[in-house]
Amino acid sequence: MKSQDIRKQFLQFFESKGHLIVPSAPIVLKDDPTLMFNNSGMAQFKEYFLGNATPKSNRIADTQKCLRVSGKHNDLEDVGFDTYHHTMFEMLGNWSFGDYFKKEAIDWAWEFLTEVLKLDKDRLYVSVFEGNPDENVPFDQEAWDLWKQYVSEDRIILGNKKDNFWEMGDQGPCGPCSEIHVDLRPDAERAEVSGRSLVNADHPQVVEIWNNVFMEFNRKADGSLEKLPAQHVDTGMGFERLCMAMQDVTSNYDTDVFTPLIAKVEEITGLKYTSNEIKNISEEQNKTNIAIRVIVDHVRAVAFAIADGQLPSNNGAGYVIRRILRRAIRYGFTFLGTKEPFIYQLVDVLAAQMGEFFPEIVSQKDLVKNVIREEEASFLRTLDQGLHLLDTVIAGTEGKFVDGAKAFELYDTFGFPIDLTALILREKGYELDEAGFEAAMKAQKDRSRAASEISKDDWNVLIPGNVETFEGYDKVENEVKITRIRKVESKKDGTLYQIVLDQTPFYAEGGGQVGDKGVLVSANETIEVIDTKKENNLILHFTKQLPENIEATFVAKVNTDLRSASSKNHSATHLLHQALRTILGTHVEQKGSLVAPNYLRFDFSHFAKVTDEELKEIEAFVNARIAEQLPLIERRAIPFNQAVEEGAMALFGEKYGDLVRAIKFGNSMELCGGIHVQNTADIWSFKIISEGAVAAGIRRIEAITGDAVRDFYIGQENTLKEIKETLKNPQDTLKAVHALQDENAKLKKQVEKFVAQQAKALKSNWLAAFKEINGINFLAVVTDLDVNSAKQNAIDLTNEMENAFVVVATSDAEKPSITVSISKNLVAEKGLHAGNIVKEIAKHINGGGGGQPFLATAGGKDVSGIEAALKQAAEFVK
Repeated sequence: MKSQDIRKQFLQFFESKGHLIVPSAPIVLKDDPTLMFNNSGMAQFKEYFLGNATPKSNRIADTQKCLRVSGKHNDLEDVGFDTYHHTMFEMLGNWSFGDYFKKEAIDWAWEFLTEVLKLDKDRLYVSVFEGNPDENVPFDQEAWDLWKQYVSEDRIILGNKKDNFWEMGDQGPCGPCSEIHVDLRPDAERAEVSGRSLVNADHPQVVEIWNNVFMEFNRKADGSLEKLPAQHVDTGMGFERLCMAMQDVTSNYDTDVFTPLIAKVEEITGLKYTSNEIKNISEEQNKTNIAIRVIVDHVRAVAFAIADGQLPSNNGAGYVIRRILRRAIRYGFTFLGTKEPFIYQLVDVLAAQMGEFFPEIVSQKDLVKNVIREEEASFLRTLDQGLHLLDTVIAGTEGKFVDGAKAFELYDTFGFPIDLTALILREKGYELDEAGFEAAMKAQKDRSRAASEISKDDWNVLIPGNVETFEGYDKVENEVKITRIRKVESKKDGTLYQIVLDQTPFYAEGGGQVGDKGVLVSANETIEVIDTKKENNLILHFTKQLPENIEATFVAKVNTDLRSASSKNHSATHLLHQALRTILGTHVEQKGSLVAPNYLRFDFSHFAKVTDEELKEIEAFVNARIAEQLPLIERRAIPFNQAVEEGAMALFGEKYGDLVRAIKFGNSMELCGGIHVQNTADIWSFKIISEGAVAAGIRRIEAITGDAVRDFYIGQENTLKEIKETLKNPQDTLKAVHALQDENAKLKKQVEKFVAQQAKALKSNWLAAFKEINGINFLAVVTDLDVNSAKQNAIDLTNEMENAFVVVATSDAEKPSITVSISKNLVAEKGLHAGNIVKEIAKHINGGGGGQPFLATAGGKDVSGIEAALKQAAEFVK
């Protein structure tokens, strides 16, 4: 059975059992701060388990894109080395929210596997929770009894908390689970060793395929368990492993989920992948196999993350995606000999394979390919540069151990992977000082630990069962009661409180728009709300203090000045989006935004710099829509499909419900939950401040509106006035500036001529100042020449004098520098290295630098250390 058919069979089966089939949520989570990525099927339904929202149906089924590369569930380093771990995988799931429980979940799981898919019953084992007296959770007798009607007791295994009590994180919904494992070994092996003994033993052919989780508890911050208001079912079946079982192979990579991608890698590289079933392969072939598995796995994770809106970057989720892609590039570079970008070519295959169920990989295919290709090209340059730098480090190493701190500098500064460093060192007969590397890594982590890290405690619930409503589209203040409070500790802001209200006019950060600020006012006190965010369908109001009477009635008041400024910028982003698609083309799609009171930022897909003329057209287009005084047409509960059919723009990577809010200004229509002006005239004016690249194929425009535009032009006017006054109020200011530039250019040439003459004269004097030390002609001088002239003199003297070792320091009080130039024969014969030397002696001037073995320069901040630096240079010669 092909993988597409297996997926269809699953969804059709549970649809026949009364389940609503829903699409996969994006792989990147946007409103759950406890998770970076969707790492399980249940993540998108977490708010239903917690009782913070009501599902569209009490029975749901889906196939969910998951990513496990961070946090508690991190499989990244296993990928490639075995045949069943993946970064991205599909989780087939069926869900019950307070409806059916253990009996139906177990009955249907067995029915689907053995009657629909017709898996061999004799190859299946099941497990149930053995209980945990410490937490007062008993042995799961009910699940045991239910399974006994299908399998003999010798096929039912008792599992401990690690294997049979499922938790998504340190806190949240959890419960005992019952797993189904399949034994895919040949009959001869099964006859010799029972599959029972290999369950949960990391055997590649005895694997878990389905987990039935019975959600009964909520894990609190102190580690204790409390009963959930209702019992739920959360099941997850590994799609790739199920395909392995159904297609009679012993590796996920031998299924048609991966074989088309593997075939494309073989075509590109000319190398062959050997099936997991072939025994006694060579070490070289094993390395090839691992590399190909890494690449075909990682391209899926990276491609779908980009399609869902997460671009590679240097922090947060973007850094994780970049790290996955770089791991794939590195394996190709090292083991497949790929020196040019090639992984992006696999996206076409992926789109053809999975586009039917995941249409975003088709619609975003060009963007995904371009981003991956640019990332590949960039990192391949880094790898090439890193190899040269590593050669330099090796050249400066005495003995066989390479300094771990230097290896960390390669890793930290240049992004050169430490595992590749270790591999190359072993090939060259060296060993890495791993302890030194780890010490440097730990020191960096200690320095850069996120200041905003927050540890969350449990909610103090004042009004049980209450879920707040948002009133902010119609109100900026209303009467409220506090329903929940949670205290959190922030390393940046200290103690903070998250307050939930029964109803609120405060807009929570989302859709690019920042959260509202304002106050909560009672009869006796005023509490400042410093931010508003959303988490698991709860609107959180952040304060630095709690009210004295938390049961009092308050008036929630939004800061209307900030709200008004944000609304102008948000409406302007819609008009900007329309302008970009009109002027640059309909390939333009929004890839991110920030709407703040003081400015707006808009990221979009486009593969060329936006020209000055195009920017003028875009700005004029938006201002024309403002001048048209277009009224806001807002529809708050329009069916999603109807809104899209009517032309509303839906953003990829966003999660939309059945009913959506559509915002329309003239011909601009978008799905949006943000705050907007009532008429485009309220925006007043629109001004682009900057345009540039933020990632491969992604451009960014920053702009201002309203009062910020007025302030911008006032600032420009004041600047022009100051320029005129400085130039003695000429009649033609522009002509006066051009005249000043011409005069400056002439003077600059004269100065350069004088400096060159001075340098030439000094060089003659320096030539007579060389000293012979141990067969080396050594010169150390201090000069007031500029850095370039000093450097050129050092190079010239090294060329003119045999066995020369020249150190020239410049005495600029603000930016002192040191140049070291060494004759190439001394570098070869005595192992001297200008880069290492200058880096060491520059410490005296509170600076650093580097360069080649025969020429290097360093800048610094402390001119008083020059004498000590030159003295240390002399010690090197001695």
